[in-house]
Amino acid sequence: MDLLSDFLKLIVPSGLVLYGMYLTVKLLLEREADHNRYNVQARYTETVVPIRLQAYERMVLFLERISPNNLLLRLGGSSTTVLEFQQRLLQEIREEYNHNLSQQVYMSQAVWDQIQAAMNEVMTLVNQASGDTRPDAPALELSKRIFERIIQRDKQPTSEALHALKAEIQAMFM
Repeated sequence: MDLLSDFLKLIVPSGLVLYGMYLTVKLLLEREADHNRYNVQARYTETVVPIRLQAYERMVLFLERISPNNLLLRLGGSSTTVLEFQQRLLQEIREEYNHNLSQQVYMSQAVWDQIQAAMNEVMTLVNQASGDTRPDAPALELSKRIFERIIQRDKQPTSEALHALKAEIQAMFM
């Protein structure tokens, strides 16, 4: 019995010391893991967030550039006939789109789909308006028809995509 008592006198304090050391080491490791997570998050914020914001900015610029008002003002004097102007407008839209195609990886699929729908709506608007005019008519006729169709719809074809894009930016970064 004496031996058991002596053994317990050694084991119980040793066990308490070991348990205390375990808790201390566990706490230190948890703090280190939290610190590492914070550092990873900080590096993510430093590198990825500016790139994502730039992608959103580029897509806002894309939508503004293909907006019929801006597109027609920018390219208004570049063609002489409706057919030439239609081709030039569609080419400009496609070039802008291809230039910004890689930005889709930084935004949600829903917003990207709206951006594509806006681009398709602008292209459809141009094609429909050109169908209302003679191909050899002056390019100004196509501009008039496009503006008439926008007035009939009472909204820009890019407005919904622009609104969705801004909402996603605010939800993510504000």
